[in-house]
This record gives sequence, structure tokens and C-alpha cells, in this order.
Amino acid sequence: MRLIRDDTASRYRIRSYEPEEPPSIVIGERRLAGSVRLTPAWLDGEVGLQRLAELTFADLRPLLEQQPELILIGTGTRFALPERALLRQIIGGGVGCEAMATAAACRTFNLLANEGRHVGALLLLRT
Repeated sequence: MRLIRDDTASRYRIRSYEPEEPPSIVIGERRLAGSVRLTPAWLDGEVGLQRLAELTFADLRPLLEQQPELILIGTGTRFALPERALLRQIIGGGVGCEAMATAAACRTFNLLANEGRHVGALLLLRT
């Protein structure tokens, strides 16, 4: 799935997401085969995390250190809700958090980045 044309000043934009095996995501000119953390100005590519069930607060710390106003969690090919305790930790720190399927999270990330918002995303490639 091709997303949108990259014509903003954001350093990192999601160009495409391919959920079929093997899943991949293209950010800028880089094709990544693993889950990623990013903001419009920062990329931590191919983190060791595969599925939402493995997600811990420690996995989000590098992203939270970027001080986003909102974190999008892409849950893979299907929507799934992260553990409540994890959501409470994120929101309790004053950061908004939304979970959605990864394709929707990619589109939302680009839209918010295009608006100049300081958004962060953890994008899991597998459900």
C-alpha cells in the first residue's frame, strides 16, 4: 500500500507499508523488515519487538524520551488493545496514546507529522 507523497520538512515519513509476508515498511528511502519506533525527526529502526503481546513499558522508553505529545501504537494487521496497565503508564506520564492497526497508524502518523505535530509511533509489523 503506497501512502502519500513526501513533500514536508519532516525528516522521517512513512512511504509504504506492506503487511503481506514478509511484512515491511519503507521510511524515507529505507525498507525495514522489523518493527520500528519513530517521530518525524527520529528513527529507531527494526526494534526487536514482534507482536503486541511482547510490548512492555521499557520498549516505549526510547520513544518517550523524544517527548512526543501523542504515541500511536500500530498493532499489526489487525487492531488489538494493549494491556490497560501499559496504557495507564503512558497516559499517566502526560502523553496521549492511541492503538490501531499498523496501516491506519502509518496514515495517521503522516497526517499528524504533516500538521507539524510532535507525534511518536511504535509500528509492529505482525499481529
